[in-house]
Amino acid sequence: MDIARPEFKRQKRRRQILLSAIGVVLLAAASIGVSRLKPAAPVVDRGTVWPDKVKRGSMLRQVRGIGSLVPAQEAVRQIPAETEATVVRIRILPGTLVKSDTILLEMSNPQAEQAAVDAELQFKAAEAEYQSLRVKLDSDLMTQKAGAATVTADYSQAKLQSETDKALYDMGVISGLAYKVSKSKSDELTTRNDLEVERLVINKKAIESQLAQQQAKVDQMRTLAQLKQHQLDDLKVRAGIDGVLVDLPLQVGQHVQPGIMLAKVVQPDHLMAELKVPETQARDVQIDEPASVDTHNGVIAGTVMRVDPAVQNGTVTVDVRLTGELPKGARPDLSVDGTVDLERLDNVLYVGRPAFGQENSTISLFKLDPDEKGAVRVPVKVGRASVNAMEILEGLHEGDTVILSDMSRWDNTDRIRLE
Repeated sequence: MDIARPEFKRQKRRRQILLSAIGVVLLAAASIGVSRLKPAAPVVDRGTVWPDKVKRGSMLRQVRGIGSLVPAQEAVRQIPAETEATVVRIRILPGTLVKSDTILLEMSNPQAEQAAVDAELQFKAAEAEYQSLRVKLDSDLMTQKAGAATVTADYSQAKLQSETDKALYDMGVISGLAYKVSKSKSDELTTRNDLEVERLVINKKAIESQLAQQQAKVDQMRTLAQLKQHQLDDLKVRAGIDGVLVDLPLQVGQHVQPGIMLAKVVQPDHLMAELKVPETQARDVQIDEPASVDTHNGVIAGTVMRVDPAVQNGTVTVDVRLTGELPKGARPDLSVDGTVDLERLDNVLYVGRPAFGQENSTISLFKLDPDEKGAVRVPVKVGRASVNAMEILEGLHEGDTVILSDMSRWDNTDRIRLE
């Protein structure tokens, strides 16, 4: 016969409750621990990142811009129409090498031709009138000089007679009345002689004035004739400089007005670079700073000659005078890359320029661990920037390795693993 033992049931129930409580506690602790675990660092392919080491030394600040080669201002001649005319013949087509006296096209203007003939005739008429007036004035002057010479001769004779009569009067040979008559005549001729001399002087000045007035008219007619002839000659349009005809936007029979552009000639070996520099970088560019221009077939040295004060589409135009020899294939409108040297910074901490980040700001970069198996995000204060480098002010030390490539995909994580 079995004997009931109720204390065993109570002990068994007590053990079950205790084990259940322990299980609940362990489960709660595990849940809390799991909730506090940080997510695993994402894995980044090592071959997709661009690392660079922080260095100390000299850093050359540069700015870069793209652009094209254009003719220098002194190597371009744009030929406008001087007068109204009609194109009658085109002798040279664009792309042809020309000399300064090469006739590019011929135009016709009957009014200009008639005006040139009329102006030439007026000039010749003015010259003839000048010569006629000069002959007449010379003749009048000669007549006056002859009259003056007669008066001078009479004056000399009367003066001599007066001196002779004075001597005779002093000797008592002639009377005082005869001497007075002789002296009075001498005084009269003296006055007349002085008047004639003064009259000659005045007439010479009057002749010079009249001839100068007529000469001015001749000069006016000559200038007008030269102008009309120049306008007539301009109907045969010449290149003006040695170079290449690049534009001639006309057709035979076309009527042109004064000021219309007839042709454009450039000297292809006189080029400069026109660079478009981002406005954020162009503020430090100064005149005469050294520059280099890459034509993709050679690099040409140059200097900054002009910085456009205006901003267009976020860029500033910088003109570079080319001082080096042009490589083969250099021609107007050729696309080029240019860099301008701003300054050299000595003994500074710097690194390659990150994909994102402006100068004089604080940016975040991933710094590689010593074993280079992972990287952690660190704030970095940067200073002045160049095309391929940026100055480090705070946050990194010499020898540190950072990732410069675009890491925007991992903006929400502070650590990555590299594999």
